[in-house]
Amino acid sequence: MTPRTTTTRTSSGAARLAAATGLALVLAACGGADDGTDATSVAPTGTAAGASPEATVEAADFPVTVTSGQAPDTTELTIEAEPVSIVSISPTATEMLFAVGAGDQVVAVDAFSYFPEEAPVTDLSGFEPNLEAILGYGPDLVVASGDPGDLVSGLDAAGVPTLLLPSALDLDEAYDQIERVGLATGHATDAAELTEQMAADIDAAVASVDLAEPLTYYHELDPSFYTASGDTFIGEVYSLFGLENIADATGEAYPQLSQEFVVEADPDVIFVTSGDFSDSPEDIAARPGWDQVDAVEGEDVVVVDADEASRWGPRVVDFVESVAEALPAVQD
Repeated sequence: MTPRTTTTRTSSGAARLAAATGLALVLAACGGADDGTDATSVAPTGTAAGASPEATVEAADFPVTVTSGQAPDTTELTIEAEPVSIVSISPTATEMLFAVGAGDQVVAVDAFSYFPEEAPVTDLSGFEPNLEAILGYGPDLVVASGDPGDLVSGLDAAGVPTLLLPSALDLDEAYDQIERVGLATGHATDAAELTEQMAADIDAAVASVDLAEPLTYYHELDPSFYTASGDTFIGEVYSLFGLENIADATGEAYPQLSQEFVVEADPDVIFVTSGDFSDSPEDIAARPGWDQVDAVEGEDVVVVDADEASRWGPRVVDFVESVAEALPAVQD
């Protein structure tokens, strides 16, 4: 099998599918992009929009206009001056901000933004944001993954711009969001270099694996059998290796399966996320009837980091590399 690479980077316009109730754990770990760019945006290829391919992306002069939200629900956000007091209530956005070099501009992050270690963690919530508490940090830019409780309108009334970065559906959207974060914070060049390096690292990891035949898999989000299908960001990563998701037959992004469904599907490999709310490979092997599942019988139950697997920021490279490292052993 020839692994699919990710070097070609054109922004996806696919809308994010609605999350099922089983996404609670994923959202806790996490906390879309669209295909719109304008004359001041950074093009997905790492060159300034409208510039020649040889042009180098320079840090944008403010004001800048950046796309906020995810197609088809987007707005053009104008940021008048380089932000010096940023509040992030999205763990993925926090990782993006620090990765592009805007960490010194971040004054507060939400309770789940515990990476990187130097992030200024507070008790702010991205699920039930407290407008007064956010404004208490004096932000000149707020970055969030969604707009619960009319957050954006409240911040707008206070004169604070909000950059919305919903959960990306694929790698192209993730790259695009990182570059929008770079543009919005005055680090366009750093962001473009980061996404190019991410794409190269992911290409190398995928190319290192040569499966003799396609493998089927089941990605377990929690012991109640909620899973991520191939029509998700998580599934996009596995598809790079040609893996086939047993949950795709449901037609849902995050379906809740049954034990019987998984056992009958007999996946070649099971990916289970790390964390207090996940079963261990030993727990999975001990489930009634699961000892006959190929993945269990062959000891091909692979633990992946919950945050790396659910966040669509720079650490997706670590997720891809962990999958690449595990797959050769599955074939043995």
